[in-house]
Amino acid sequence: MADVIRPLCPRDVVGPLLPSLPVAAMASQPASTVLPLLSPIMRQRVQFLSAASSEPWIRLLCYDPAKATKLIEVARSARFEPHPVSGEIEVDWDDPHSSDVEARYKRVDIETLQALVLMRDLNLEIRLVYCEGDAEGGGPGWRIGEVSVPDSSALDSFGGHKTADEAEHAFKEATPTIIEATLPTTDTENNSEDDDDYWAQYDATPAGRTPAAQTPAVKRSPAPSSMQRGGDTTKSKRETEEEDAYFSQYDSVQPAMDNHDPDEAEIVAQDPELAQAAKEQAQRPPLGFGLNAGPVIQEDDDIDHERLAKLVHPRPASFSSSSVSSGGDAGESAGGSAVIVTKLEESAGRREHGEFGVKQHVSRSIKSLYMLARTTGIDRDEFEQLVKTELDMLAMMED
Repeated sequence: MADVIRPLCPRDVVGPLLPSLPVAAMASQPASTVLPLLSPIMRQRVQFLSAASSEPWIRLLCYDPAKATKLIEVARSARFEPHPVSGEIEVDWDDPHSSDVEARYKRVDIETLQALVLMRDLNLEIRLVYCEGDAEGGGPGWRIGEVSVPDSSALDSFGGHKTADEAEHAFKEATPTIIEATLPTTDTENNSEDDDDYWAQYDATPAGRTPAAQTPAVKRSPAPSSMQRGGDTTKSKRETEEEDAYFSQYDSVQPAMDNHDPDEAEIVAQDPELAQAAKEQAQRPPLGFGLNAGPVIQEDDDIDHERLAKLVHPRPASFSSSSVSSGGDAGESAGGSAVIVTKLEESAGRREHGEFGVKQHVSRSIKSLYMLARTTGIDRDEFEQLVKTELDMLAMMED
C-alpha cells in the first residue's frame, strides 16, 4: 500500500484519451502519446496484439468482445465530435453536482487500488488502477486499465466509495488486525524440560539410589529377579521349540506340482520284486513308441516277417532230398501253417492294441491342451483354428 496516494483528476487521466478514441476506431496502431496513459498490463496488451492485427486497436481496450463492438460504435458516433471553437470533446469536469462524470474508489487488496469513472453523456465506463514505479508511464499515478461500455448497474456492481480516503478506511476496518500469537510450547520442549527435571534429581539423591520415575511405578513380581529371568528364558525357549515344531511340518509336505510319491518309494524299497518291476517300468518307453520314436509295432512286424521267411523258404530241388524229406514235410507244413496263423493273429492284436493306445494318447493330449487354452482365455473356435493350422502344417511337411 502506498504511503501517499495521488488524488484522481479525471480531466488529467481520462481527458487525453478521449480525442484518440475516434482515431483508434479506425487505425490499427496506437499513437505513442496514448501508451503512457495505459496501465502496464494494458500497455503490453495493446502493443503486442495490435502489431499482429490489422483491425482497429480500440477493441483491445476492452476485455469483453461483445462490449468491444459497442465501443467501436460509440467512438464513431457524433458524441466524440470536437467543439468547433475549442477543438475538444465537451465534458463537464468541474461541476460537482453534475451526474455526467462519477467516480468510485475501491481497494481490492493491500497492493491494488482501483477507480471507476462513469461518463454517462459519452456512454463510457473507464476503469483506473493506481500504479507505483511505472517509469514508462511517468512515475506513480493513475493509469487506464480498461475502457468499456457501461451497464445499467455499473456503479452497483463495482461498489466502492466516493473518495479514495473512504476506500482506504473501509479496507482497514475490513482487514482483521494481525496479532502475534505466542507460539505454544511444543511437545519436544516439554519432554526436554521433563528430562532436565529428572536428571536434576540426582544432585539431591544420596549415592547408590536412583530417583523415582515421573510415571506411575510398575508393579513388581514377588519372586526374586533371578527366578523372573529364569522364567522368561524358559518361556522364550518353549515358544521357540513350538515354532520349530510347527514349521518343521512343512518339510514333509509334497508340492502340488511334484509327481514323486515318497510313500511309494518306501513301499518299493521294502519289496525287492516291486523294486525290480519299478525299474523295468521306468526303462520301458511310452505305450506305442520305441526308443527311436518309432512304433514298437513295426519292430514286432519285422521279427514276424523274418520268421515267416525261414518257414516258407524253398526246399532243395534234388530228388533225393525231396524224397527223403517228403514224409516229414507234411507234418512240418501243418505245424508251420499253425505257427504262421498264430503269429499273424498276435501281430494284428499288437497292432490293434498299439493303435488304440496311440488314439487314447492323442485324445487325452488334445483334451489337456483344450483345458489349458480355456484357462488362458482362448475360446473353442480359436482353439479349433489353432489345431487346424497345425494339421495343415503337418500336411505341408509330409509333401
